[in-house]
Amino acid sequence: MFFRTVLATLVALIIFVTISLLLLFGIAGMLSSQEQVTIKENSVLKIRLDRPIEERSIDDPLAELFPGDNTNIGLLDLKKAIKAAKDDENIKGILIELKWVVAGYASLEEIRNDLQDFRSSGKFVISYGDYLNEKDYYLASVADEIYIHPEGWMELNGLASNMTFFKGTLDKLEIEPQIFKVGDYKSAAEPITRKDMSDENREQILSFLNSIYDNYLENVAESRTIEIDQLRNISDSMLVRNVKDALRLGLVDRLAYYDEVLDDIKERLELEKDDKLSLVSVGKYISYLQSQKQKTSKNRIAVVVASGEITLGEGEENNVGAEKFAKIINKARKDDKVKAMVIRINSPGGYFIASDIIWREIKLASEKMPVIASMSDVAASGGYYLAMACDTIVAQPTTITGSIGVIRMWFNFKDFMSNKLGVTFDVAKTGKFSNIYSLSHPLTEYEKEIFQKDTEDAYETFTEKAAQGRGMTIEDLKKVASGRVWSGKEAFENGLVDELGGIDRSVEIAAEAAGIGDDYKINYYPRQKTLVEQIMSELSGGMESTFLKLKYGELAPYIEKLKDLEKTKGVLTRLPFDIEIH
Repeated sequence: MFFRTVLATLVALIIFVTISLLLLFGIAGMLSSQEQVTIKENSVLKIRLDRPIEERSIDDPLAELFPGDNTNIGLLDLKKAIKAAKDDENIKGILIELKWVVAGYASLEEIRNDLQDFRSSGKFVISYGDYLNEKDYYLASVADEIYIHPEGWMELNGLASNMTFFKGTLDKLEIEPQIFKVGDYKSAAEPITRKDMSDENREQILSFLNSIYDNYLENVAESRTIEIDQLRNISDSMLVRNVKDALRLGLVDRLAYYDEVLDDIKERLELEKDDKLSLVSVGKYISYLQSQKQKTSKNRIAVVVASGEITLGEGEENNVGAEKFAKIINKARKDDKVKAMVIRINSPGGYFIASDIIWREIKLASEKMPVIASMSDVAASGGYYLAMACDTIVAQPTTITGSIGVIRMWFNFKDFMSNKLGVTFDVAKTGKFSNIYSLSHPLTEYEKEIFQKDTEDAYETFTEKAAQGRGMTIEDLKKVASGRVWSGKEAFENGLVDELGGIDRSVEIAAEAAGIGDDYKINYYPRQKTLVEQIMSELSGGMESTFLKLKYGELAPYIEKLKDLEKTKGVLTRLPFDIEIH
């Protein structure tokens, strides 16, 4: 029966791969026969923010044909489109459709600044939403006119960051977490060791939330010409309970249906109501830009986009594999055309040794050329570890950074496996500590001392290198370390960041330091997967999961988790928790 199941699975997989490839080649032929994209006169760039905004878009030529929730919005592409539209005589304005924006505040800051720059050309920006939450409104506030659905909804009541705790779950499952850390604020393990926030954790969260919201209120107040104290009172007292309140308080300009918004845009363009409005999507506009003659130069600035958790090995598409990124930086360093480098970081950290491997390559690169760190939404713990090897660190005021601390997590699954699943363990070993890294037994006191000592050694390495990179004494550095998370603005005030700004400013600094002025071309790394590579990667992942189920049956999910946990043998430099601000 087992072999019959395996054979059936293999046949199904072969058929699936064959059909997928046939479809792929058919679609590729269809795409190649499409007409070249052109931009009509009197066009409007339509930015529809209805999917997660990430550093880079999925390089998927099918996105325009089959749009869906499985794709994302690339921040770098979005910025490129807005900048190009500013100087494009065929683009007269921008329409932003806000659909519950999913992005960090540093990404929103980048987009907002570009929209402000676009408006400086004399062109218009219109925003529309059926509902506007805090993030939606932050982008909308920069527009010439803010429209909202007459029966819509708006939220302006401050920021919050919720944490979910699993200690009760682990207690019920009889799984014992064993934690080793350095830093009073290093609270990565709190979700599995507590049922609420520690005082230190609550302190740091409130600190960076207030810093981010102060920046929010200052910018919105300036854009909407509202006194900041008045805006703060509106938020703190939750005076906006419906869209009519928002209109009365001057937060929006008009309650309107989408067709009325389009009619108003036509009026701005001096078109008749029956005329067709040329709305150009960001995807279509990027395709158009790619078809145009590209800038040439003998000089290159390498922008290395490190987005996701920092892992060992090659890593995946959505994380930062130490081996892969070390190779990329090494290759760029040895390329005579590359005159400067920007490390774009959007990472909560990860493995300590993986961060150190990449740090070493960045450090070597900085000995040959200017290397600038550009912090996105998050550049904390291991993410900050990468930045501290750079000559200059640039962050947005709303970047989540710092968290200079280390942690090690271990789990005792003995009671869970025995009492819940009926699985028992035994061992034969040559030495007293031969099975120290097994998850099937609790650590002894001496073994705990070994784990803690390793953790403390890693912290000393982290803080020493951070102090060296920042030109600080180790004593001064440790005053702002201890695992403490800061906003970009707080980090700037504490000497952990050199300048507040976005990726554009980071590239400017790199070009200035390299002495190449405007004579350069940007190359982005790592190279994104082609459509064929993406499909094959998905198939590979699917087959691995299938064989795991065949081997372990209903226990497969538990075995998969155990395998992941067993890999976590080293010290982690990771953000205390996954921060979600809303």
